Amino acid sequence: MLLASLPFYPLVSFLLLILFAKRLSWRLASAISVGAMALTALVSGLLVFELSNSSSHFISVDLWHWFSLSSQQRMAEVNVSFYLDGLSAVMISVVSGVGFLIHLFAAAYMKDDANFSRFMAYMNLFIVAMLILVLADNLVLLYLGWEGVGLCSFLLIGFWYQEQANVLAARKAFIVTRIGDTSMAIGLFWLFSSFGELNITAVSELIRGVGSSEIGFSLQESTDIYWIALLLLGGAVGKSAQLPLQTWLPDAMAGPTPVSALIHAATMVTAGVYLIARMHSVFLFAPEVMNYVAWLGAITLLLAGLAALAQTDIKRVLAYSTMSQIGYMMLALGAGAWSAGVFHLMTHAFFKALLFLTAGAVILALHHQQNIFKMGGLLKRLPFESALFVVGLICLMALPGTSGFFSKEAIIAELWLSTTAGPALWWCAIIGALLTSIYSCRLFFLAFLGNERFTEKLHIEKASLMRSALLILALLSLFGGLISLDLSEVFFKIKAEELISVNEPSWLHTIAIATPFVGILFSWFYFKNYRVDSNLEDGVKTNLTASEHRFAIFCRNGLGFDSLYDVLLIKPYQLLAKLNRRDFIDQTMMSTAWYVGLWHDVMTMIQNGNLRWYLAAFGLAIMTLIGVSIL
Repeated sequence: MLLASLPFYPLVSFLLLILFAKRLSWRLASAISVGAMALTALVSGLLVFELSNSSSHFISVDLWHWFSLSSQQRMAEVNVSFYLDGLSAVMISVVSGVGFLIHLFAAAYMKDDANFSRFMAYMNLFIVAMLILVLADNLVLLYLGWEGVGLCSFLLIGFWYQEQANVLAARKAFIVTRIGDTSMAIGLFWLFSSFGELNITAVSELIRGVGSSEIGFSLQESTDIYWIALLLLGGAVGKSAQLPLQTWLPDAMAGPTPVSALIHAATMVTAGVYLIARMHSVFLFAPEVMNYVAWLGAITLLLAGLAALAQTDIKRVLAYSTMSQIGYMMLALGAGAWSAGVFHLMTHAFFKALLFLTAGAVILALHHQQNIFKMGGLLKRLPFESALFVVGLICLMALPGTSGFFSKEAIIAELWLSTTAGPALWWCAIIGALLTSIYSCRLFFLAFLGNERFTEKLHIEKASLMRSALLILALLSLFGGLISLDLSEVFFKIKAEELISVNEPSWLHTIAIATPFVGILFSWFYFKNYRVDSNLEDGVKTNLTASEHRFAIFCRNGLGFDSLYDVLLIKPYQLLAKLNRRDFIDQTMMSTAWYVGLWHDVMTMIQNGNLRWYLAAFGLAIMTLIGVSIL
């Protein structure tokens, strides 16, 4: 019953917080929300331990029957059931473990907010939806969790709804991800129509069995698998902010920083990666789509790296960095390096949560200033936060010995010889690593070195809740790469008909390891004015400003994707709506409104407060009834 109870703790916490929000003190609300997450993390640890000692390599539990579906092939039972294997064990560890630490940080970070209980309730609800997503044993239940995390993302991005920009950002995230969600829903309909099954294990076994047989798939079945995989990919790129549905993530930084750490760095944005990994049996028999996955990941990681180089907002730098790192995960999945992709998902959750939360501590100290050109000199003023931010950055740059090094190198090592990737995508990964080290150094130099470019006195927060969460994340970021993931029972590979021995060049690993150092060396000289005290000329302090070069502005604005979509999609839609606002359907609806308004006016005339009028109407009604009855 441990598995069945896992989403129960944050669900109870959500209900308590949302029902008694105004009556709970900060201390009690924190105890309920953080305590529920601590229980969730503890139960997750017990489940992972139980799974490691299980001979069947999985744990499953059926809660209740939901509904039945019928197709031409068979009748399918859709149950509320949970399934835990090596892949979902990694996910619940990340969701509950990192989620607990972020809740711990958020309890102190959001302490003074008037709607603290509501905020923590939404955070708990997100954990419930995410756990349902990763534990679902069928695709319908997975889709329920999928939509649940989208709803929570909308609520949390727009948590400070008093500001219009936050509301617009929440709406944008909700609408853009709905495009991917629609694609995924169509893919699930197609999957059930073609194979008559929605249970994840059953679908995998069915496709493996037919695909590995001597007969193999028919032409129609191969076409179906291709389109199903492509539609599922559409869902994945929407939720994981990959090209071409990546535009919502940078704007999602409008939400509170703990939201950015939990939802838009460590968990929800990796849901697309989890979906492809979970449905890997479908993608294995659609190698063209796997190639699309790899190329989409590669292009996204390069474009996001370029955009990060021009950002002025510390959270937007980290947002584009997240897009880039998820691009690496997609690249790994497209290359068939399933375990490496999941490994990077886990390590990325550690160091990106650390970076976001440390950035939050810096923002809090600077009275919510997020512009890195208005920071500087924080290494001396905030040594604790600066040291932890450096830990996160060296993991992001994948310097040897860090968790990011082990996971990213595991991906890059698989690319050269992959039949769905190859040398071109290997070079994309290397260039991406170079861009990562450059924008990481630029961020550190601007925010923590050089002159102090802020005027207000620092608000140094030494809350033990915040610092303990940051320290644990720093340790996980440094040593998380030593965690051994055995996912051999989860992922299988198609047996090749002929094994062709191809030796990769010996210099590949040397270049991969050296690339971050090349980026650091380049940044040290190119961004010299960012890292040195430059207030010496005639005693006048030199102010640093962001580049106004056209290409820099182009990159800062997300490489023009928002403008492109505005021209191609939004403005034509608005024009069509304007031209069609007096169509037949609209006029019908407006006539209904007119009819209701007419009766409102009539009733207003009748209800005039005149007693004589009421008595006359009453008498007239009686006379009418008597006349009708006589006739």
